[in-house]
Amino acid sequence: MESWNAGRYGDAGLPDQFVQSNISRSASGVIRGLHYQHPGAQGKLVSVLQGRIFDVAVDIRSDSPTFRQWAGVELSASNHRQLYVPAGFAHGFCVLGDDALLSYLCTTEFNAEHDYGIAWNDPDIGIEWPIEPESLSEKDRNAPSLRHVPRERLPRMTA
Repeated sequence: MESWNAGRYGDAGLPDQFVQSNISRSASGVIRGLHYQHPGAQGKLVSVLQGRIFDVAVDIRSDSPTFRQWAGVELSASNHRQLYVPAGFAHGFCVLGDDALLSYLCTTEFNAEHDYGIAWNDPDIGIEWPIEPESLSEKDRNAPSLRHVPRERLPRMTA
């Protein structure tokens, strides 16, 4: 199975250069997110190598006409779908069924000093998660709602 082709994906408007590749494993019932990096916003191409997830991208660019809007899609090892999360969007997912193994291709390197989160259940965003979390990390449990994130800590469409 082909997971990346610069020409074909470039024709679809995706970046043609990724600088970091990550693999992560999450247990059944876990919700992760919503995570983002600023400055140094990351675009991410997400694939599932094992298991099944509901994957979410939220526009958190403070000057965007689609600010706070979200999109979600089921990704699995069997449906071979991928989700591209553009730079300036927050990313989250929940694991459906058995443990999941994910692959991320990233447009910028991860920087822990600029890694932030927004509450997975922020009512102003209103994500319709298909499960209630059985497990949340401390970071995700304590993440603020988007309205409580200082504007200077949010990405923008314009420089």
